[in-house]
Amino acid sequence: MGKHIVILGSGTAGTMTANRLRRAYDESELRITVVDQDDDHVYQPGLLFVPFGLAQPHALVRSRPHQLHDGIDYRRARIDRVDLDARTVYFAVGGWVAYDVLVVATGARLLPEETEGLTGPGWGENVFTFYDLPGAVDLHHALERFEGGRVVVDVADMPVKCPVAPLEFAFLADWYFQRCGIRDRVELTYVTPLDGAFTKPVAAKALSGLLERKGIELVTEFNLGEVDGKGGRLVSYDEREVPFDLAVVVPLHGGAEYVERSPGLGDELGFVPVDPHTLQLPDRPEVFAVGDAAGLSASKAGSVAHFEGEVLVRNIGRFLAGEPLDGSFDGHANCFVETGFHKALLIDFNYDTEPLPGHFPGPVGLPLMKESHAAHLGKLAFEWLYWHSLLPGRELPGIGSAMPERGKIHFPA
Repeated sequence: MGKHIVILGSGTAGTMTANRLRRAYDESELRITVVDQDDDHVYQPGLLFVPFGLAQPHALVRSRPHQLHDGIDYRRARIDRVDLDARTVYFAVGGWVAYDVLVVATGARLLPEETEGLTGPGWGENVFTFYDLPGAVDLHHALERFEGGRVVVDVADMPVKCPVAPLEFAFLADWYFQRCGIRDRVELTYVTPLDGAFTKPVAAKALSGLLERKGIELVTEFNLGEVDGKGGRLVSYDEREVPFDLAVVVPLHGGAEYVERSPGLGDELGFVPVDPHTLQLPDRPEVFAVGDAAGLSASKAGSVAHFEGEVLVRNIGRFLAGEPLDGSFDGHANCFVETGFHKALLIDFNYDTEPLPGHFPGPVGLPLMKESHAAHLGKLAFEWLYWHSLLPGRELPGIGSAMPERGKIHFPA
């Protein structure tokens, strides 16, 4: 029997990694075990659409083990801790599994209780999140009842999953209230801890311009300290206040709980601080992390997990063969930003290159940094690609892990 690879987590990153490995190696070469605590695989990009009635909750959920290829062992168990010295994963209700290679892919979890007042009075009444399925459904009902007032979209702190999703929510809310005929009775405000609408200057300028054109106020450098649900106030650590009638908050994020109980595995936020180019844990060469669980400066987004996976699978093979690792992962991220009115814009960037105008994946392709109906159709088509191409571990023709430079318009320094 070959080496044993244990993958913790069967979300986007874990499922893609397991399926890519199974396609690359037969069962005599590699045993693959995937561990997760439940059987519900949620298509997370769809959560954005649920509050506006543009996606049905049940359509976003499929069985985790059914997304895995034959020849992959699925274990449903809650993880208690990882013993790095013993190369063993211990489960919460007894039992354990030993590994030759460990891949941490347990994503990021929401920590709303870490913000004072967020889960107190008002939570689920006038304070919501759409970052999990129950929250998105509750927010849908709240929007149906909403007749006007101040709607505030707030990002508590970075990093968060899909950093553009809160902006997309603000854009879609503008469209939604126009469709409902009450936009003139709604004040929309977007609140962020960043110094602009996005982390990179060119994209921040373009997205700030979109907010302005849509009549959405932008509040920057606001670090959320307290949510006063009863009084309808967001309060920053420097005691600035933003009033609301309806607050949509993206809570603090952290890594999976067991990471904190596993000495040497995680950083202070519970993410795994792997090498940004090889995805290997420096002091533990048999440990890798992928997707939202990895403590990288890359965006926590499904496209990043896809691009990481190509390098990760290559590096697991090289590690097992005793060969030098491939340090080619460049932080490549690629996001469709829904802007409402059946339009979206596409951004493509990596560690070193910010989102730029042009076309993707080459000189002839989808427009970058420019609203278009084509980009909106691309966003909608992504769901089919997700279930039928990306999760099964297939490559997309012409789109590799490295960010394409061709087609991009670079500005003079």
